[in-house]
Amino acid sequence: MDSIENPNVAKKFQSYPEDVRQELMYLRQLILDVASGLPGTGHLEETLKWGEPSYIAKRGSTVRIDWKASRPGCYAMYFNCNTKLVDTFREIYSESFDFEGNRAIVFRRAEPLPETELKHCVALSLQYRSLKHLPLLGA
Repeated sequence: MDSIENPNVAKKFQSYPEDVRQELMYLRQLILDVASGLPGTGHLEETLKWGEPSYIAKRGSTVRIDWKASRPGCYAMYFNCNTKLVDTFREIYSESFDFEGNRAIVFRRAEPLPETELKHCVALSLQYRSLKHLPLLGA
């Protein structure tokens, strides 16, 4: 597992309950792994946006992850609601994911993730600026 260099992000991860932290760290590593396998993605910045761990690639759209105490049975991956990302994910993967409006994929705690599909969604987000003109983002 890659270490967290940004102290604010590390502090945020430490604020989660241990079992939630493990699930979010898994999402974090999935994002980092996808980014490392994408040609031309460049440096992936890890920071906090809206108080949530966020991942930004130069030619992509921000991916955020979080868990809220108000919904303890779920956690989510958030995307910019002003993009076609979640609409595209819904079109392609309506059977695989639960969605929250046009901004998030919601996961139920302790349930397996559809990893292949999720990696594809993350890849589309991290390359969004070069794909946004394509039907279904080129998927």
